[in-house]
Amino acid sequence: MQKFFLYARKSTDVEDKQVLSIEAQLTELRDYAKRENLNIAFEFIEKQSAKVPGRPIFNKLLNDIEKFGGNILAWHPLC
Repeated sequence: MQKFFLYARKSTDVEDKQVLSIEAQLTELRDYAKRENLNIAFEFIEKQSAKVPGRPIFNKLLNDIEKFGGNILAWHPLC
């Protein structure tokens, strides 16, 4: 079974950039994973702007995928 890493992020510099709070993103992503029978291995939560490179939690997520394999499940405002 494939594993998924759930990633929720809310910008700290512009509040209106993302409509959903982190908790609302998590709720939608968990519900989706349950409906689709996806294996969530870990949840990554980050409160940082994406304007500047070097988000530490996102970088850890990518490193974990490189080491252990897996996929990212993240909320998108157009979906």
